[in-house]
Amino acid sequence: MAGNKTLGRAKKAKNDEFYTQFADIEREVNAYLAYAPNVFRDKTVLLPCDDPEWSNFTRYFAQNFTALGLRRLVSTGYAIESKRRKGLLPGLFTDEDSADPAATHGKIFVLDRDSDGNGIVDIDDLEWRWLDGDGDFRSEEVRKLRDEADVIITNPPFSMFSEFVAWIMEAGKRFLVIGNMNAVSYSALFPHIRDNRIWLGATGGDTDMVFGVPDGAAVAPADREKAARMGYVGNYTRLGNSCWFTNLDHGQRHEPMRLMTMAENIRHSRHKDVRGHEYARYENYDAVEVPYVDAIPGDFEGVMGVPRSFLLRYNPEQFEIVGIAEGESGKELGLSPVPKALKKENRSLRDGQLYFFVDGRPVKPYARILIRKRKEGNT
Repeated sequence: MAGNKTLGRAKKAKNDEFYTQFADIEREVNAYLAYAPNVFRDKTVLLPCDDPEWSNFTRYFAQNFTALGLRRLVSTGYAIESKRRKGLLPGLFTDEDSADPAATHGKIFVLDRDSDGNGIVDIDDLEWRWLDGDGDFRSEEVRKLRDEADVIITNPPFSMFSEFVAWIMEAGKRFLVIGNMNAVSYSALFPHIRDNRIWLGATGGDTDMVFGVPDGAAVAPADREKAARMGYVGNYTRLGNSCWFTNLDHGQRHEPMRLMTMAENIRHSRHKDVRGHEYARYENYDAVEVPYVDAIPGDFEGVMGVPRSFLLRYNPEQFEIVGIAEGESGKELGLSPVPKALKKENRSLRDGQLYFFVDGRPVKPYARILIRKRKEGNT
């Protein structure tokens, strides 16, 4: 919940700009290279960043241009005044700033040749110019760059995440982007996850990620202190609910989960509310409640409701995703409406959500993804 509160505070403060750390980018990209060493070879990579002059995405891919075998690297930045006007930055600028081209024009950085003649293509060979427009990813100018790219990598504004992913998917591009774990339940995103067109990345989903923030951005003291304890002192915050989304393959998603049987979980689970108890069945859907990922019974053939964190370990050869039990998506799954009497007894109960009984009282679990074990040979 801490990550959700942080994002909520950021949105309220009109701060939607979080700068990814170099180490986090390197750790994630290394997972794809370990699985497919040539994943970026001869590719054009587009980084629609907020500030390519000091973006760690630009820095990482420029420094590793030759090692990755890139054909072309393109990085774009968003104009300062446009960011302020659209609520992505605090109001730190004055009208005098509009005389600066940076206020109204984005920048484009391109790396595709040894411009300084030292025999190596690296960060020192980046060349830049002003964009004709403000650098908004929805502009025709940046859309053209998208269409020319092979892979799109960035940390988009979280408030525009659904729109940004849709922008990528409409062009059929490979991508690697950072978002909030809550996005898995978005109606525009979940069908892609269910149908194995988008999945979670290899790192960061179950640990705090630290991000830089602009001067003047609102950061909760607890988040600033946590970032400092992790070695980031100053304009930093930590987000405990952020993760990578991608359609690039990595080895982790093909590692089968090692699971106990249902009987073994009931006998040996480390969770007190699992050990010694039968698995609860939902009242409005034919499935069992599994409150922890490590309590998924490996021998159960029916549908199970599991936490969203399951997606961090999801192996599409081992399980299939049936749906998600939230709102309209839950109604589409055929979840029976909650009786009015039960809604009065537990005011958190809503139609389109799962519920079960504990000691005769209705209980609504946290958001659940419905999964089923795949039969051998059925992938």
